[in-house]
Order: sequence, then C-alpha cells, then structure tokens
Amino acid sequence: MKILVLNSGSSSVKYQLIDMDNESVLAKGVVERIGITDSVLEHEPADREEIVIKEDIPDHAAAIKMVIEALLNEEHGVLNDIDEINAVGHRVVHGGEKFASSILIDKEVIKEIEDVSDLAPLHNPHNLTGIRVCNDLLEDKPQVAVFDTAFHQTMPNRAFMYALPYEYYERYGIRRYGFHGTSHKYVAQRTSALMDRPLEDLKIITCHLGNGASITAIDGGKSIDTSMGLTPLEGLMMGTRCGDIDPAIIPFVMEKEGLTMAEMDSIMNKKSGLLGVSGISSDSRDVEAAAGEDNKRAEIALEMFDYRVAKYVGAYVAAMGGVDAIVFTAGIGENQKRTREDVINNLKFLNIKLNKEANNSRGKEILISTEDSSVKVFVIPTNEELMIARDTQEIVSAL
Repeated sequence: MKILVLNSGSSSVKYQLIDMDNESVLAKGVVERIGITDSVLEHEPADREEIVIKEDIPDHAAAIKMVIEALLNEEHGVLNDIDEINAVGHRVVHGGEKFASSILIDKEVIKEIEDVSDLAPLHNPHNLTGIRVCNDLLEDKPQVAVFDTAFHQTMPNRAFMYALPYEYYERYGIRRYGFHGTSHKYVAQRTSALMDRPLEDLKIITCHLGNGASITAIDGGKSIDTSMGLTPLEGLMMGTRCGDIDPAIIPFVMEKEGLTMAEMDSIMNKKSGLLGVSGISSDSRDVEAAAGEDNKRAEIALEMFDYRVAKYVGAYVAAMGGVDAIVFTAGIGENQKRTREDVINNLKFLNIKLNKEANNSRGKEILISTEDSSVKVFVIPTNEELMIARDTQEIVSAL
C-alpha cells in the first residue's frame, strides 16, 4: 500500500509518499509561497537528488496537482500510474471533542471539521482545502483525517477544564485540547520499543521542542495532561509565542499601548518568545550563537526556555506520581544539546545522570542518560508523517 501524506498550510503543502510494505519514504517535498510571488516546489525522490521547480502556483489545487505530476514525472517521479496511490492521509490540526482518533473522511467529517475551525482559524481551513482538492483530483481514493488534538482526548476533566464559568465550556467548547499529539504518540511508542517494556506499564514525559513546543504526560500510553491549551499559545515559551503569562497583562498592555485585540494577539503569537526576549531571532540556533558572544538578552531567553521546560517536566512527574522516561524530540529537542543538558541539570532531584558524550549528538535516536540513572532520557526524532500513514493504512485496510 502506498499512501500520500499531506500537510496543507496557509501558503504551503508538505508531502510524503510512503510505501507501507516497508514504511520507506519514496519521495517527499514541499510547495511553498502558494498564491504569492516566487512560488516553488522542492521535490526529493528517495534515490535521486532534489529538484526545484519555480513557477506561479496560484492556489492549493494547483499546488497538489504539481505534487502529483512530480510523483508521476518520467525523470524524477516514483510512480508509473496515479492508481498506485492507494489512499491519502491528511494532517488536521483541530478535531475538537468530536474526534478522539483518526477517521475516514466523508461529508459529515468535513462538516465537523468546519464546525471547530473557529478553534484553529489559521490551520483547519487550509487543512480542509487540501481535503477538498484531493476529492477532486483523487476522487476515488479513500482519505483519512489525523488530528493533532486526538491523542489528548484521554485527559481527565481535572486536567482539561479551565476555572472559568462552566457555561463557556458548554457553549463554546472552551477547554484544554493540546496539540502535537501525533508526535507525542509516536515518540512514546518508540520509547516503549527502546525500553522493551509495554507502553501500558510506563510513565513517559515527551518534550516536543521546536519553534512550537509542548510537553505531554503519558501514563500507560494515554495523554493525561499537556502544556498547550485551547490554542497552541498556552504553555512553554516558544520561538515567537509567549506561552504562560498572567492574563491580566493583556488588558494592561492594550491600554498602555493603545492596541486592538488583533494587535495584542499578534504580539503574543508572533513577536514574543525567544524572539521577543532576545531581540535576535525566533530560531534557537541564532539565539544560542548570540549568547555565545555574551549577548545578555539572548542568554536570558535561553535560560527562560530551558527553565520552563524543566518546570513542566517536574509538574508532570507529580501529576503521574513518578516517571520512567523523558523524551526530547522536534527541532530543538533533537538538535540542541545545551537545552537538553540544562533541563536535566534542573531535574537532579530525580537522580537523572546525563551521559555527556551521548548527549553530544544531533538528530539521532539515542539514550543520553547513564546506565545507573533512575530515569531513562532519550532523544527520538519525531515522525508525524509515518504516524499519519500508519493510521491511514489501518483505517483503509479495514474497509
């Protein structure tokens, strides 16, 4: 079975074609700058060099059509016929409370995704565009929606409820949903395999640390708490997001600066975090380089980021009554050894011992705690596309 995995964003479409017989990636790529100038398709077949196609790409329909054409191309394609694509798996950011697992897409599912789009207005409409385009271009192929929020639907109400008037939850669905669920689920499963222990017997804390960052407490294979909330703004300090703040700051700053709600929202989502504190960049590599040149604000930004990760991990140890393994994943988690070391140093009360030689690695699946450490610490590169493909295969095979 060959599955096309699509992640449709506001001006981009990321894709992978995966052969599920051996879970190998036949091709992957991204279409960027859809509907604006300098549109480009970057296509990378598994056995050949990447090719770059620059041309006007007016909309998502044209973008996905280009992806299919690239997969079928005589020179750089990996398919002889479009019928070799057996199914399409779509990343959908928000499933609300309706979807606790991945699902075969039909008209009713599309309507449900539309209904919760006000909870993810920057993501769900574009995810839906990808689904509709595939309905037209690949109309006879089954499609599956895989939700970022689904994995977290096992949280108990004490974890997902906010201390607001209860009617806001009843009327508008205001509660903690959490995100990055596909990533947290994947690395938890890999942790179980690496430890050679059933997932049901483990308490795992997964740290998805990238430009967007979240931490999840996974007890017996189920998410019982996670740091992101109604939206991805809550929780950790991130590349441009502020994370947890006193909510009274919002009206205070709006009044002092004469800001609209939209302007304040933009500040919290796009101008805060590592960028806002350091004044350098939202990219942790740039901030770390500046800190190495004795930039005090950059150093403060890194210390804040690492401290808040450790604080959430400590809270989730308490929430689960212990922890067997801590996992670092995503761009920062997989590649920034300083962050991993700082976080572990802040968790010495757990009797975690870091293997500094093992920690001196990037993008590699590896155990970075010592043999006599009370808690295992892993770096596990995430693979959300593979999880989407696996869910798609499972659902389609059952048809």
